[in-house]
Amino acid sequence: MFDTVARAALSPLLIAQALHVRRSAQSLPEAAGPRSGTAGTGPALRLAIIGDSSAAGVGVTNQDNALSGQLVQQLAQNFTVSWHLDALTGATTRSTLARLAEAPARPFDVIVTALGVNDVTRLIPAKSWVRQQRGLFDRLNTLYHPKQIYISGMPPMAHFPLLPHPLRWTLGRHADKLERQRATYLATRQDCTHMPFDLPLDPALVASDGFHPAAPLYTLWAKEIASRILSDWPQFNLKRTA
Repeated sequence: MFDTVARAALSPLLIAQALHVRRSAQSLPEAAGPRSGTAGTGPALRLAIIGDSSAAGVGVTNQDNALSGQLVQQLAQNFTVSWHLDALTGATTRSTLARLAEAPARPFDVIVTALGVNDVTRLIPAKSWVRQQRGLFDRLNTLYHPKQIYISGMPPMAHFPLLPHPLRWTLGRHADKLERQRATYLATRQDCTHMPFDLPLDPALVASDGFHPAAPLYTLWAKEIASRILSDWPQFNLKRTA
């Protein structure tokens, strides 16, 4: 209730700040490079990465330095990784669901999702967002039959350099609310692993637009996800033989 009242009281300023940010923000392209491939040696691991501009590598020039490239590089030390990236700048949970409605079915062992920032900036209600996220995970299971879905937590939007106060405070509060409610829901699903964004947001880790990750942050992010996948791999093998 407090957040709703505060947003209403601040709405003229928040709207003005949002419009200014949209007009003046530096527009960075998605990272260039392949969005699928095979790398490494060892047991086969089929990997999909699905998300928004952060998954698409905005903030770096090439996919090798983005989340997909860094994650594949980490996993390729232990697996033969067949990977596919499905990411789009501006993607929301709802638009991703619509895109997946037309996607062909194919098998993946592991899916990593990175979605939520664009839902926050649209101030989607928390209950609606969790419902959309549930629909997304169900659709991913139907299409791809993964062993596990890894959900990247919401980044700390209250610390994004691009955003002025009180817009930064407002979006940060809403992001925290969405994340809390999603975490509560995900605790009920064994097929999903929630990975809270516990990485530092030092300015040196943020791209020149003040909004997206720079290469060092993509590296840290990828290492966190790869470490969890590696620790879960024996469990995947048990599922295969069960």
